[in-house]
Formats: sequence, structure tokens, C-alpha cells
Amino acid sequence: MFPTVTAMDVALVRWPAGADKLETLRSQRAPRLLVIGKDASPPRPVDELEDWVRLPVDEGDVRVRVDTLAKRAQRLLVPSVDRDDVVHYDGSLTPLSPVEARLVGPLVDRFKSVVSRPDLTRAVWGGDAPGRNALDVHVSRLRRRIELSGLQIKTVRSRGYLLEPI
Repeated sequence: MFPTVTAMDVALVRWPAGADKLETLRSQRAPRLLVIGKDASPPRPVDELEDWVRLPVDEGDVRVRVDTLAKRAQRLLVPSVDRDDVVHYDGSLTPLSPVEARLVGPLVDRFKSVVSRPDLTRAVWGGDAPGRNALDVHVSRLRRRIELSGLQIKTVRSRGYLLEPI
């Protein structure tokens, strides 16, 4: 009856019957659309990843709400690096070498912001950095590796590098 979203799953929760499911989804920060029974009072949304519609509802209205929630969730999505040097982003896992993990760390910490070459060099090699070319080679390898996860590294001329969604 209701549409699904391919880019980002949005959970549909019947309210009030799905109160337990709603609490779980809230704790996971999953996008969710509450389908409110005709005579039920909707709960107060706790964040921007929650919206609601009241039954009976037009399928087009549901589609618009679901698409809006999916777009909000996509904007809020940020990558992370675990202690095993694996990048997590939008459900994908990308294992990295130790050098690549040290390189991507500052880029993840400052997601969608420019990180300077000196900051990246210090993060990877500390005080004794190899030549300028070494950073370029490692960034090039990292670019190819993380592209499959939906991330890209852009060069910002004379400033550094920027990690962002593709």
C-alpha cells in the first residue's frame, strides 16, 4: 500500500500500535513516518527524522513525506572509522590500510570541510613526513578505495582536501 525509498529506508510505523518499534527506531536515529490512527493523538516528534500522517491518507502524501525524510537523513549521514580501520558509510564497509586509516581520520572528523595538507601529513607521519608526493599517492589510493562506499575526496586547490558524499 505504501511506497518504499531506495536511497534511504524510511520506516513506516503504525501509531499507537507500533510504540515499541518507534522507540527502537528513535534510538537508532532511523528516519520514520508514523501512520496515525483516525482517532489517535500523534506523539511529539523528537527530531527531524520523524514525521506523521493521519489515516486515511493519500498515497501521494505518503510518498512526499517519505522522500523528504529520506533526504533529511541523507544530509545528516556522516562516515565513521572503527578501531579495525574500516570506514562505515550509508551501510557500506570499506577496510583500509593503517596509513589510509590515519589519512581518512581527519577527513572524517571534518566531514564536508577542507583539511589542509600539513594537517593530513601530521596525522599520517607525525613530524617526520616524507616528500610531498607521498601524500598525493596515498590520497589517490584512498580515493579509489572509498568511492565504492559513496564518498569522494576532492582537491581544493591551494587549501587541501575535502571528504564529501558523491
